[in-house]
Amino acid sequence: MIIAFWISLFLVIYTFIGYGIVLYLLVKIKRIFTKTAEFSKTADLPAVSLLIAAYNEEDIIIEKINNTLDLNYPKDRIQFLFITDGSSDRTAERVREFREVVLLHEDARSGKMAAIKRAIPFITGDITVFTDANTFLNKNAVLELVKHYQNPKVGAVAGEKRILVEEKADASSAGEGFYWKYESLLKKWDYELYSNVGAAGELFSIRTALYPPVESDTIIDDHMIAMRIAEKGYIIAYEPGAYAMETASANTAEELKRKIRIAAGGIQSILRLKKAANPFYYPVLTFQYISHRVLRWTITPFLLILAFILNVVIVASAGNPLYQVTLALHVLFYMLSLAGLVFESKNIRIKAFFVPYYFCLMNYAVMAGIFRYFRKAQSAAWEKSKRK
Repeated sequence: MIIAFWISLFLVIYTFIGYGIVLYLLVKIKRIFTKTAEFSKTADLPAVSLLIAAYNEEDIIIEKINNTLDLNYPKDRIQFLFITDGSSDRTAERVREFREVVLLHEDARSGKMAAIKRAIPFITGDITVFTDANTFLNKNAVLELVKHYQNPKVGAVAGEKRILVEEKADASSAGEGFYWKYESLLKKWDYELYSNVGAAGELFSIRTALYPPVESDTIIDDHMIAMRIAEKGYIIAYEPGAYAMETASANTAEELKRKIRIAAGGIQSILRLKKAANPFYYPVLTFQYISHRVLRWTITPFLLILAFILNVVIVASAGNPLYQVTLALHVLFYMLSLAGLVFESKNIRIKAFFVPYYFCLMNYAVMAGIFRYFRKAQSAAWEKSKRK
């Protein structure tokens, strides 16, 4: 029982903190022996296709189009495609007002991955950039992404996701903002060591010629597209200078809905990405993939519960002071999380309590997502989340 407790606790700490420490140390060692890659400023810019899948976004779609048209990239080298499949509002009608944009619309709603697959034959660029309809890119985003393709080993480039957090943020804003700052740091180090292990749909790009076959029922298309390219032996680069900005979820209920969907997609992707989990192909990628993704999306949330239960049983049976301390830390953390829940319900906004609450919410979402996936209750059709 004691061994099981320490193994559980070790894996939990490694998943959320330890991997970051190990990764940082490995990167520091690598810096001793290798120099940071430099990019040519005179290299020819590749032809780019910017692909946006939008579902019932009439309130924001014009702002999004203007944002994309305003990107700092030669107009004769960029193509804009908007897919509005299944939209029942005026999204498609508003996109038609812009002659610079190629509109692809079908009344049927078959899911985002199906829409992307339908759009691929219309792409003319050497590089395809994917971005969400509810995010806004910085002006140099495309320029920053494409420079990495000067390295022939790079098959995809992930941009940075930034959450706009108010000074007096609620749990969904503060927690999501903190989570993505930490994620961005891990992604930066992942790439510096070898490769990223996925990409966020808010902003990422691929070599169009490497677009992989991805099943139409795929739940998290961005992650699967990028990882299928990594499974071919290419690197997924990371560029924080290219970023997509969006507001946080409207509330924790909306954030929970989004996280559960991602978790269901996470377990689906693990079952399908067999090559990425096999160290005999690309051992460093496998180490990064299991440490950064697989543990989070599979056993770690359950180990959190197991470690707590085992700690209670050990203290009740032995009363060892060491385990009394670990139990006290357990209880303190969950009390802070509970305080975050209470404060949110009363609209009292103290960020320090929201991070533990968001952490627990995130791990509950993983468990709920796993159960939903195996019950076949998760649709591949993208669900529009309410944002602030």
